Amino acid sequence: MLYRLYARILMLVIGLLAAIGHMVMAPANAQEEFLDPDVAFVMSAAMNGPNELRIHYKIAPEYYMYRTRFALASQPDPDLIGAVAFPPGLVKFDETFGEDLEVYYRQVTLAVSLKPGATGAQTLDITSQGCADAGLCYPPITKSLTLTPGENGYTVSGPGATDAVPEPLSTIVNPADKTSFTDAIRATDVGLAGYLAQADAITIIALALLLGVLLTFTPCVLPMVPIVLAVIAGSQGAGATPGRWRGLSLAAVYLLGVSLLYTAMGVAAGLVGAGLAAWLQTPWVLSVFALLLALLALAMFNVYNFQAPSQWQSALSQRLSQIPGGHYGGAFVMGLLSALIVGPCVAAPLAGVLLFISQTGDWVLGGSALFALAWGQGLLLLVLGAGSGALLPKAGPWMEGVRQAFGVMLLATAWWMLNPVLPDSVMVAGWIILAMWTAIMLGMFRRVDAGVWAYLRKACGAVLAVWAVLMLVGVAGGTYSVLQPLSGLVALQSSGQATSAGLAGGLPASGSAASNGLVPAGSASANIKSQFVKVASVQELDHLLANSNRPVLLDFYADWCVSCIEMERFTFTDPTVAQLMQQFVLVQADVTKNTDDDRALLRRFSLFGPPGIMFFKANGQHLADERVVGFMKATDFAVVLQRALAANK
Repeated sequence: MLYRLYARILMLVIGLLAAIGHMVMAPANAQEEFLDPDVAFVMSAAMNGPNELRIHYKIAPEYYMYRTRFALASQPDPDLIGAVAFPPGLVKFDETFGEDLEVYYRQVTLAVSLKPGATGAQTLDITSQGCADAGLCYPPITKSLTLTPGENGYTVSGPGATDAVPEPLSTIVNPADKTSFTDAIRATDVGLAGYLAQADAITIIALALLLGVLLTFTPCVLPMVPIVLAVIAGSQGAGATPGRWRGLSLAAVYLLGVSLLYTAMGVAAGLVGAGLAAWLQTPWVLSVFALLLALLALAMFNVYNFQAPSQWQSALSQRLSQIPGGHYGGAFVMGLLSALIVGPCVAAPLAGVLLFISQTGDWVLGGSALFALAWGQGLLLLVLGAGSGALLPKAGPWMEGVRQAFGVMLLATAWWMLNPVLPDSVMVAGWIILAMWTAIMLGMFRRVDAGVWAYLRKACGAVLAVWAVLMLVGVAGGTYSVLQPLSGLVALQSSGQATSAGLAGGLPASGSAASNGLVPAGSASANIKSQFVKVASVQELDHLLANSNRPVLLDFYADWCVSCIEMERFTFTDPTVAQLMQQFVLVQADVTKNTDDDRALLRRFSLFGPPGIMFFKANGQHLADERVVGFMKATDFAVVLQRALAANK
């Protein structure tokens, strides 16, 4: 019976991949004939501020558009159109016209200035012309939009009108310059989206799978490890030991649940341009999932056996065992729920695929890439499932300790998930209690039997107890840091020594601990946050950029964004990074509430959720090539800051 079940699961996965492959490869066969011009050159338009219209064309592969063939006309006011900014194009000899012409491949975005003060609705006619590399040139095509003046500037309506379009490129797109597979792996979200737009279907899925593997050991995936082990270990309650195939099939079904929900939510977010993280990592979702993990942990400790009447005890035991107890339905449900953890971690690969879906509307190919990305991320989980027979000991008296270890891991995961919801002081207090409680369970404060494993358990308990004491000392000193509990005391001592040296030398003590990167983790994070100017809408951002005389750093932040908090605590507090950031006007858009203005700000820069960092020159020009999506280490972020400063000179 088990082998039949394995065969059904395998056939289901193969069938899904075959269906995806058929849908993905089908459009490739349709490319043998020339495309309809409305398909080869897809126009969209959006306002970028009160008096600037941006017109974007998505150009099909092996097609291009002429810069000199763009023409704009307005009526009834012929003077409505001001300056038109074109991005740099590729100069090539055109056999049709017999001269060198500037052309655009893949995409082009025009920035059109509009004269304010129009008295009524205006019609804007946009004429363009493009060709195919194969030799066919289309006749000029004219499309019309309606511009309606209002108190906050113009609004655009008509075919192709949308809320936001991609930023104008600052580099020339040359189809002969193929981005290598290796470069695509290291690319930003925009660079990855551009690579996906020119790559074939097999390459896209292979790249997504590889990027998923590279994301395996990130904070987005590691919390699922104890959940998978708990799902597999649940079957040992009856004295059974999961075999290799059973463990692998349970992990595969679990990962299938993760992948399906991950793909569905990603495609929806890409098509509507909504924030994926905002949908999934709201405080109530995090709290519910943390509560569920805590209940599963209590099941590992058999807590309900002592707290419930016998009738309730049996029913509750049956309910709890259905989820982590080694059953395939429970594994699939836990996979769906765990997608709430893996989905919100917005890193460059995920953002790049979502941006590809948003720009191309190809949800079939984009969804296939997301599905492959999810299976790549789950490679570690499949390995754990296949090796569960060796990783999980055989049934015996000591299995109670193993179950308790899984219970501790589940509790730690649940508490980690609440980090964006609870204040630092409460989080550190919880880690102190959990560490000390685990130390007691490991036998730190009682006599243990002789033996290597017994001594090892006690040594681990001693380490956890010392860690708990260090965190407690740090809290007493005003530091709420789990990883660096004594950083506050070190900072105060260093600051005191620097002050004494300055006074002894007859010089004033310039600067502060904060400016030298010597502040506690919690204090440094708070000090960094106080330096940011807040903007709540696109209009406020435009006003700030128009009146700035220094380069600008715009940080997208949310209270529920784990990576945002990590950036503030570990990256922004680095001394080198802090010194470079002082040369920018620091601006922050807090999108915690996910309001209409928050979503408009995210759409402005083709972001699907925080963290995201944009850079601008002193004149307000957006540096589209210098952007950070997801968590970035201090050393890498310092390099980006230096490039942004160099671009301003």
